[in-house]
Amino acid sequence: MSETATPSKKSDGARSSLAQELLVPVLAVVTGLLIGAIVIVASGANVFEAYGALFTGSFGSPARLIEGLQVYFSTGETKELLRAIYPFTESLVTATPYIFAGLSVALGFRAGLFNIGAEGQFFIGALCSAFVGYSLKGLPMIVHLPLALLGGALGGAIWGMIPGYLKARFGAHEVVNTIMMNWIAFRLSDWLLNGPMKASGFRPVTPNVLATAELPRFFPDPLRFNLGFFIALLVAYPVYWFLFKTTTGFEVRSVGANPDAAKYAGMSIVKNLVLVMALAGGLAGMAGSAQVLGVDHWVGQGFSAGYGFDAIALALLGKSHPFGVVLSALLFGFLRGGATNMQSRAGIPIDIISIIQGSGDRFHRRTRHHPLAVPPALDQNRRNGPHTRLGQIGEVRMTTTNLEFSAAAEKRKRISYGLTLLATGLFIFFLFGLNTRRACRPPSA
Repeated sequence: MSETATPSKKSDGARSSLAQELLVPVLAVVTGLLIGAIVIVASGANVFEAYGALFTGSFGSPARLIEGLQVYFSTGETKELLRAIYPFTESLVTATPYIFAGLSVALGFRAGLFNIGAEGQFFIGALCSAFVGYSLKGLPMIVHLPLALLGGALGGAIWGMIPGYLKARFGAHEVVNTIMMNWIAFRLSDWLLNGPMKASGFRPVTPNVLATAELPRFFPDPLRFNLGFFIALLVAYPVYWFLFKTTTGFEVRSVGANPDAAKYAGMSIVKNLVLVMALAGGLAGMAGSAQVLGVDHWVGQGFSAGYGFDAIALALLGKSHPFGVVLSALLFGFLRGGATNMQSRAGIPIDIISIIQGSGDRFHRRTRHHPLAVPPALDQNRRNGPHTRLGQIGEVRMTTTNLEFSAAAEKRKRISYGLTLLATGLFIFFLFGLNTRRACRPPSA
């Protein structure tokens, strides 16, 4: 009987763990929206009007979409339908570099590295793609486009590999190094855009990339939705496969969980850190490539909208898992896509979106649970048997502390969830009552 009960308990535990894993990001988003609502109410605006404008700016108006479909089916005219789906497609366009940059930062987190340099790697990748895109002439698209994408990835990889090597070889902190590399990338781009890569004219921009290097768009102008979005989705799976299905990915996660134990088990710390930072830089470089080849078709000063820095909060919200990063990137894309409409229609500054993103990330970091569990390398070695001494060391040092810490942390998590849900309900009723009272108030003379 005990044999049949054990799988059931494991299954229930797995379902409970999955529910908690999903609940934390959801509550983080809700918390961000609630804090954003507080700021909106404090500024004297209508919360429902503001968030309504945010929704229509992100997804489009359902009424306009229905109208566009009716016109299309009755007359075959696509103009109204394209206008209706424009906000949705723009949100996906905004989410595309977020996916690449989020995967870059998440990959670093898995190895225990804080890659703040995604912004600089984004710039370098964009410049390299632009150079390949406008300088190589006479190539067919099937050759030119992959070369332009590869150029951006290679440029970002080299830029990311430098702080990775300094970290692995000399112990120099990656945060300091990547911040310095960011500023070097910014100043280097200023020099290139005002010198060797400057197009004819007075503006500090590169020449437009050739048509053979552009990512194909699926709709006519002004819709900018292109193939880059699907490339970003496809790249997420190889990142997942690398981290969780390969020996090298296991070593990367082991180095991130416990470098000392990984080194004791014979894993190369230098190799894994340099490899991870190179891959992370390549992913951030592809974010710049997607923006250049699919949207702007040139690089200018102030090219990035802060994708590399936003990717830090995005990766944390996605729990550093490739699929979680994709979902978080879509959320950030829709928030950014609707921000302009919220400002124009409800008079709410775009900066409120940064407040929502930051508040959600702050809640997520406060409720994240970091148990002192046995690192994957120790656990795997203990199961396989050849390194029993290594497994015993991890077990003796960590088991008792882990059990005590896990019980206390689980209790705090349950209390935090309950209080957050209670506060959410009370605040919704408060907002509803406040806006109802304002709507019923007679106009002043």
